[in-house]
Amino acid sequence: MRPRFVLFGSSIVQYSFSNGGWGTILTDVYARKADIVLRGYIGWNSRRALQVLDKVFPKDATVQPALIIVYFGGNDSMQAHPSGLGPHVPLEEYKENMRVIGNHLKSLSETTRIIFLTCPPLNEERLRQNTSGLCLVRTNEMCRRYSEACIEVCKELDVKVIDLFTAIQKRDDWANVCFYDGMHFAEEGSKIVAEEILKALKEADWEPSLHWKSMPTEFAEDSPYDLLASDGNSTLNPSDWTFHREIQWD
Repeated sequence: MRPRFVLFGSSIVQYSFSNGGWGTILTDVYARKADIVLRGYIGWNSRRALQVLDKVFPKDATVQPALIIVYFGGNDSMQAHPSGLGPHVPLEEYKENMRVIGNHLKSLSETTRIIFLTCPPLNEERLRQNTSGLCLVRTNEMCRRYSEACIEVCKELDVKVIDLFTAIQKRDDWANVCFYDGMHFAEEGSKIVAEEILKALKEADWEPSLHWKSMPTEFAEDSPYDLLASDGNSTLNPSDWTFHREIQWD
């Protein structure tokens, strides 16, 4: 059966399918390898994740995902509203919520693999400009704390984690090119996320491997309907189907 990769999280996940986002990149790279499924939505935080966890990932499902990529933290790390409402989740509660999520996902199947993504940094100035008049206060300091908390929980659970807070900032001009509104990824930021995910999949000692080059190509057999050269021979072979991806994605 064709493997299924589920992206679970907040707007960083939902918007990954827009404007050259990292979800779009993965869908392209795995076009003949796996199905990429969106289960992340604007405004979700780790509290909301716990409410829907059993519905999105039921333990009694006939077929479980081959891979789950999880992102929560950006909304959790926002400044608390005096009313007590809104997306903010205190740091210690956030850590406990992530433990619950991680343990639930680990229990789904012995072959379900998990990768957590940490909070990325922000362009605070651009974010303030784009959220003027809204009770929306985010800082890089809080992103750093929640990123480190996510890493701590993942080490505790022995779950793979990608430190986006550090990875994004390796590029000198990250603040200007990685976000289109100060917090959501522009195409350049998404390229970094996709590269980090593919790197993690390549380096993982999972059997079977979930790196795209190691996975079988769906319907790879020769067909009488393949394109033909002038001499009547097929112009297609399995390497042709992935050649353009090898140029950019390892």
